[in-house]
Amino acid sequence: MNITVLTLTNGMSHEQWLQSRKKGIGGSDAAAILGLNKWKSPIAVYLDKIGQAPKEKEQSEAAYFGNVLEEVVAQEFSKRTGLKVRRRNAILQHPEYPWMLANVDRLIVGEKAGLECKTASEYLKDEWKDDEIPASYLIQCQHYMAVTGYEAWWIAVLIGGNKFVYKKIERDEEIIKYLIEEEKIFWLNHVEKEIPPMFDGSDASSDLLKALYPEAKPETEIELPPDAETLISALDQVSAELKELEARKKEYENQLKAMMGDNEKAYAGERTITWKSIFSNRFDSKRFAKDHPELYQQYLNQSSYRRLAVK
Repeated sequence: MNITVLTLTNGMSHEQWLQSRKKGIGGSDAAAILGLNKWKSPIAVYLDKIGQAPKEKEQSEAAYFGNVLEEVVAQEFSKRTGLKVRRRNAILQHPEYPWMLANVDRLIVGEKAGLECKTASEYLKDEWKDDEIPASYLIQCQHYMAVTGYEAWWIAVLIGGNKFVYKKIERDEEIIKYLIEEEKIFWLNHVEKEIPPMFDGSDASSDLLKALYPEAKPETEIELPPDAETLISALDQVSAELKELEARKKEYENQLKAMMGDNEKAYAGERTITWKSIFSNRFDSKRFAKDHPELYQQYLNQSSYRRLAVK
């Protein structure tokens, strides 16, 4: 399978590059569509592709240094493996499925393989231990293999700024077949028809809703479609189940506390239970406001959030 080029990226501005990416589904988009990207939800991908995504805030430091250190990671990979890598300054396109795109970090010279460069926090080191690879990155690399027709993809990661790990991912035809089908459904049934997918329960979806609708318009009302009643019934059921589970959890905790008495630590088989005394100093804002009202007002910052209530 020959690699098809959608557009060359040499001399392309960042804005032009972003516009080109909207013409199809990229590697990180693929993981998000499947619900495997904790930073982006399927609905966020949809809004981005139809040009209705909220404007992004300034690039995070993690993303910034990820871009800065990409070349460092690529060079270290070559040094440790002896494999030569090169940039492919283009957005690649699947020859049969034009909505499948790839903006790869590097390609391996002389081999049908590529390289994905990553940086990760020290707190995420367990995600890379032994043969582990985060699911979102595994999908991203399989997506690249689907677009390019390549047989393997390397992934190299600099963890905590001082630990370097690299692993090889072999082409998996079953995953690729599944990816093509899911991306096809997403692109044809949602993006092209401009029918949004459902919001899911991820933090990414919650953050997107906050960005889309940060404040309620006072005194406005709307009649919801019939599907809302189904959602409310499901919400009622889940809330009742959670309430019952919380009560049961408290019951079990109280029984353990009664067994421990005034002991701080206890053992049950291989498990350790602690019931420690915690001391903390809290600022009495109500008293301060009463005693120093003018000073209190000087340091008062107003914040807002939206609370959902179903009656």
